[in-house]
Amino acid sequence: MGKKIVYGMEVILDLFDCDPEIIRSEKALKEYVTELCKILKMVKYGKTLTPHFGHDAPHTSGYSLLQFIETSSITGHFSELWSSAYLNIFSCKMFDAKSAIKFSVEFFKAKRYKARKIIR
Repeated sequence: MGKKIVYGMEVILDLFDCDPEIIRSEKALKEYVTELCKILKMVKYGKTLTPHFGHDAPHTSGYSLLQFIETSSITGHFSELWSSAYLNIFSCKMFDAKSAIKFSVEFFKAKRYKARKIIR
């Protein structure tokens, strides 16, 4: 026991009342990931995946995104019905959580948000 080993950090971010045009734009979602990686000094591994699915229920219909990074991943799910975004930024490299939150809120033009940071 004794000394705690830290594996990484995760920011969980729920954004509400987002700009509907942004969360419905595959191009904008890919731009978000690219800019976020630059801000946090993360290296993308492969292409950003952006499937549009969840059409069986109105609140789940929309894009999701997955971007592997050299130190883990960035994921997001977007509800077109509720104009909301649900993001997870996880890395075994520590990063500036405040910058990630600020950039995300501003990029999606969220009117409200809920953020949590977890050390894992």
